[in-house]
Amino acid sequence: MQLSAKAEEILEALWIGTEERGADALPFAGLGVVANDDGLAELSRLAYVEVRGDRVFLRQEGRFEAMMTVRRHRLAERLLMDILDLKGKKGDAKACEFEHLLHHGVDTKICTLLNHPTTCPHGRPIPPGKCCEEARAEGSVGVVALTELKAGERGEIAYLSTADAKKMQKLMSMGVLPGNQLHLSRTFPTFVFRVGNSEFAVDDELAREIFVRKG
Repeated sequence: MQLSAKAEEILEALWIGTEERGADALPFAGLGVVANDDGLAELSRLAYVEVRGDRVFLRQEGRFEAMMTVRRHRLAERLLMDILDLKGKKGDAKACEFEHLLHHGVDTKICTLLNHPTTCPHGRPIPPGKCCEEARAEGSVGVVALTELKAGERGEIAYLSTADAKKMQKLMSMGVLPGNQLHLSRTFPTFVFRVGNSEFAVDDELAREIFVRKG
């Protein structure tokens, strides 16, 4: 059964608050709900959450669905911001709308299209799906920002996420183009990497806009 958009938003907030930020529960105010909220009632009927006073707890029965809701949202962010170039508040708003459409295998198709990214554009982890586990078993670990690589690792440049023409021109002049191989030699104080026979250094901000397929 597919949940309502409101119920999914509550689950997403609960997962982030409890699993990623360490809270044991979230108050009504933190979830943007009231005691008789329809989405909250829907989750309570399914035993996905438990309400105690004005605090909402994520039950074990709801953890998987909450995790998959977060996964769909962050995949939507990757698609809209990286591929469709919708960034900032506009990209965030559209991702919130689009995530509710990624059901019945659509999320798997998008994840595969993006080559199983491990983080969202904001650097937060994307919970892996079965397709990610299968890809890793086959030796394909997905596309990550250059900042996610460790010194000594290498990969194939997948795409550049910057919409800034000057940044794009700078990267292209370095040979940072999709399909080229990149070898990272240092991560501090700058990211130093080699493309072909040339070595370059970029700051953290620019490194976050270079995405590579590890391996």
